[in-house]
Amino acid sequence: MAKITVAYMPYNTDVGFLRIKQQYISIDHWRIAFFIHVYASMWVLFAGFTQFSRRLQKNNPGLHRALGYVYVVDVLLVTGPAGLLMGFYANGGLFSRIAFVLLAILWIYFTAMALIKAKKKDFKAHRNYMIRSYALTLSALTLRAWKYAITNSIELPPMDVYRAVAWLGWVINLGVAEYIIFLSKRKSLFKKRSPQIM
Repeated sequence: MAKITVAYMPYNTDVGFLRIKQQYISIDHWRIAFFIHVYASMWVLFAGFTQFSRRLQKNNPGLHRALGYVYVVDVLLVTGPAGLLMGFYANGGLFSRIAFVLLAILWIYFTAMALIKAKKKDFKAHRNYMIRSYALTLSALTLRAWKYAITNSIELPPMDVYRAVAWLGWVINLGVAEYIIFLSKRKSLFKKRSPQIM
């Protein structure tokens, strides 16, 4: 992701993904949203990754909270809204646009709920919403992984690949997140039901 981001610096408009978005480059709000999304997403990936370190939570809760706020502010006020705007201009027609708009809305919602639950000291719910939120953050990676896998195993027109990865890139991530949450809840329930060993 760092390598992809560097390619756009400081303001390259004819590299990578932008080569297939030339019809939108002249639209000021789309272009601004794109560069905001590209540059700010690296902070989201890093800050979100740290939130699942139990060692950091235990030994440096202040840093955990600070990085958590970096993540939340970035998603809610910067990267999320930029991604939502970009979703309305996605390649692949209405099918892809629905996928990316829904991804952005859920990403913002799960992140907002994670913050709300943390403020209410409901840390189990906070963690579950953070798992969902970060699963969607990771769609930046899994979308590219799916694109690579499909293009190297099946012959499909480029736009068909794009339509497929628009959904595969995040729906499966969210399914894995829900499974992780389910396993955590089942483990917690099992501990409650187990007789205490004296």
